[in-house]
Amino acid sequence: MREALRSGSWLTPERLTTYPMMIVALGLVGLVISWWTGDTPLTDRFGRPIGTDFAGVYTAGRMLLAGDTAGLFDPATHFAFQRAFFGVPDIEVYGWHYPPFFLAIAAFLATLPYIPALIVWQASTFALYVLMLQRVVAAASAGRDRTVMILAVGFPATLVTLAHGHNAFLSAVLLGFGLLWLDRRPILAGMMIGLLAYKPQFGLVLPLVMALGGHWRAICAAAATVAFMCVVSTLVLGTEVWSAFLTGAAFTREVVLEQGATGWYKIQSVFSAARFFGGSIGVAYAAQAVATLGVLAALAAMVLAGADRRIVAAATATAALLATPYCLDYDMAILGVAIAFTAAHALEKGFAPFEISLLALAWFVPLAARGVKMTTGLPLGLLVMFALFCFLVHRGFAGRSLASVLAAISTRASWSSARGQLI
Repeated sequence: MREALRSGSWLTPERLTTYPMMIVALGLVGLVISWWTGDTPLTDRFGRPIGTDFAGVYTAGRMLLAGDTAGLFDPATHFAFQRAFFGVPDIEVYGWHYPPFFLAIAAFLATLPYIPALIVWQASTFALYVLMLQRVVAAASAGRDRTVMILAVGFPATLVTLAHGHNAFLSAVLLGFGLLWLDRRPILAGMMIGLLAYKPQFGLVLPLVMALGGHWRAICAAAATVAFMCVVSTLVLGTEVWSAFLTGAAFTREVVLEQGATGWYKIQSVFSAARFFGGSIGVAYAAQAVATLGVLAALAAMVLAGADRRIVAAATATAALLATPYCLDYDMAILGVAIAFTAAHALEKGFAPFEISLLALAWFVPLAARGVKMTTGLPLGLLVMFALFCFLVHRGFAGRSLASVLAAISTRASWSSARGQLI
């Protein structure tokens, strides 16, 4: 068994396609049953809105179109609107946790009826998600487009995202294309990364990677994109929208994150694990800070040492999930980016021992993370992401002596500093 796990021989070509097809078939049947057996056309069998989290986005868009810009950032007002919209007084409600510029998408979707809007949202972002994954592995996976498609469709994070009507596909698309285009199309890469500011918690690691990698054009493009979105939002919605946003953000931090209103078992972070096991808010933040700084230090060393860009990209995507205290299980769709970049590298350079088995575990873990943490307390999703990150760091330095790594870091650091000063 150990040898099979080491070599990855257990994952035959037949299993590589059959397992994902089984998961997607069972998952879709479950979703259809859940949605079809609800008491109302817009609720599932558990009395929740179909697409759960999408309800918060859609109703925020409806409130914006009705002229209640400030109200959609106020949880009490927003939740009351949701209950009235679905016609169920005790229905589960979902908040609006995004900056004002994301309201453009919410308002567009709100011009459609609820179910068509949900279909348009999920179908369009998922299509872009599959396209991004195919582009990442394109050079190394000639003739394997069908396999990539099957793995993407059957990826458990895909089903989790579809069930929640969430924006994880969009986050992964923006991060994936941003990392893919950093060297070849820096302006487009910067624009993608700038657009990711709608989920700022996943951008904590990106400035460091871009700056140390000397991607200054991408940095400028990202900054210009964020500035443009902020200016347009202010011109359209008024300056008061930002104070409303900050008030809503305080609710998200205090109630959803720090008090765990959304459920500790859903949040796959060091912060959540510390809180789940009884740690105070201060202890949880301290533990998260240690983890974040460690991840940043490892990423910095990889970039400065000149590790393969695909391994750096995979590590960056994984680090984006590890560095934030607010990462839910559906956000693990971003793991698809890490898996794709890692596979692209391995298909060209060869798979390292245990690499296939680890990638398979990372592919599977979004399906089990919530349930395992709920029933046993084990933060499986967090542990697997850390294992993948540590493997990628090791892979980035494989075959190099400590002296050569330190010399490369020293040289690259001096070069990046000098280039930054010139720019």
